[in-house]
Amino acid sequence: MIIDAHIHLDKYEEQKRQKILERLFEQEIEALIAVSVDLPSCIKNQSFSFEDTRIKAAFGFHPEQEIPSITEMDKLFVWMEEHVNDMVAVGEVGLPYYKKVDSQNSLDYEPYIQLLERFMSFAAKWQKPIVLHAVYEDAQIVCDLLEKHHIKKAHFHWFKGDNTVLNRMIESGYFISITPDCLYEDEIQQLIRQYPLEKMMVETDGPWPFEGPFKGQQTEPKMIIESIRKIALLKHLSVEETTKKLYENTKQFYEI
Repeated sequence: MIIDAHIHLDKYEEQKRQKILERLFEQEIEALIAVSVDLPSCIKNQSFSFEDTRIKAAFGFHPEQEIPSITEMDKLFVWMEEHVNDMVAVGEVGLPYYKKVDSQNSLDYEPYIQLLERFMSFAAKWQKPIVLHAVYEDAQIVCDLLEKHHIKKAHFHWFKGDNTVLNRMIESGYFISITPDCLYEDEIQQLIRQYPLEKMMVETDGPWPFEGPFKGQQTEPKMIIESIRKIALLKHLSVEETTKKLYENTKQFYEI
């Protein structure tokens, strides 16, 4: 069986979402980790998880957007506390690397760092894994914060970065997840070669679209099958062995 370790299920149109769910069994997809981007997103994913136990909800606030007011964030954290038993993780949270690039480095990072620390404090308090949006130099900042808050169960989704931070993440035992762009992106293929399979998962980040063999297609969990085949090839392992290990990693990390 396979688990999609990171998908924005609430971002699909209802009809498309239902078709995805209908096809999970035949595609041998056991579960979906449905990450959230704000409070309305959290509420939707919680509702989905109640309707279908294969959906495992994570609650958080995506960093690639404007910081909300203190009142709005307080409301999110109060809601998360009230529904902590309905979540498998805190996420998606992190730092706004692409927003910073778009603003030509003029973006004030401090409010985002403060918000991320608040999520980390929540994760530490409730002993929840944390799902991170942190790439390139931002990953170093996030690693510092994880150590500060004594968080071990960290999942860097769709990670990209240099060897310095990569080695630091490996030494710390943090997890990464691989997206379908591993079929055509040299950077991701090199990451697969370097990162231990024991600390790896697979994801789609759907409905984010992909290129290469997936160009023009709706992103669905079934794409993970091709990702696993590529990982197996790059790791010089059988598809069966690779599938089993990725599945076990995700089950253990999210305790599902």
